[in-house]
Amino acid sequence: MSIFRRPDYTSEVTQFIETLKAQKPSLEAEQRAGRAIWWDQKIDRNAEQDYEDARVAQQPYVYQTGQHPNGK
Repeated sequence: MSIFRRPDYTSEVTQFIETLKAQKPSLEAEQRAGRAIWWDQKIDRNAEQDYEDARVAQQPYVYQTGQHPNGK
């Protein structure tokens, strides 16, 4: 054994997650199913390009409307 080896330690959070997974074995499958619904989607490249083309350039000062308040 190395003199630099730390004792085995698990945080309270890790213990909680391990206990939760032991109590509900289907938890990871439910998480993967949820992820598939919201994140694992195919991107429509044509729609993405249309969104980029429709984007309006932002002015350097976002609250500036293009006209001076005094009409100058």
